[in-house]
Amino acid sequence: MANQLRRGTYSLAPVASLILTPMDPTRSYSPITKADLRHLARIAEEEREDFFSRHPEWSILYGKRVLGSALAGDAALHYVNGATGLKEFGVWTFYAEHPDAPFPFQRMTYADFGKSKFGRAPDLPETYQGRRVELQGRSINALPEDDTLWAVQQYLKAGASISARELASKGIILLEPDALLGIVAWPTLALS
Repeated sequence: MANQLRRGTYSLAPVASLILTPMDPTRSYSPITKADLRHLARIAEEEREDFFSRHPEWSILYGKRVLGSALAGDAALHYVNGATGLKEFGVWTFYAEHPDAPFPFQRMTYADFGKSKFGRAPDLPETYQGRRVELQGRSINALPEDDTLWAVQQYLKAGASISARELASKGIILLEPDALLGIVAWPTLALS
């Protein structure tokens, strides 16, 4: 029988659901490469520089407290499994929390990935050439000299905020520092 292979019984339901699920035409299914991750890291860095130049009060507190940036959400899952697809890129920058004030957690901004193999989401304004990049930042319980991978994993594992729980429900791929580019920070089996 087709469902009995090598003396075991296997269900084809998970495979059938992948085959029978239609692809969402608003998503890109092109693979995300390390070159794409580097491009996202540059976008995150440029956005930080712009923010700090316009808000020197935040630069004083957080300009030297950047732990790193990461790709999150469906785009991170797509990087890992190649099948999720993406509508946009979610990029988060993590900062070692300053004792005087947390990073402004409600701050969100957008950038254009630019023309690429990912195409352009049909629901974006005409000013976009490519996929939208949603940029956010969070200060987390860490010191500036802490290892980025460890600090981000501890933040997600603790799940002490809505953001941490939402981020942990998908995936996290490190973009910065460059030495950690492409490292899957979450999900991980290394934490117990």
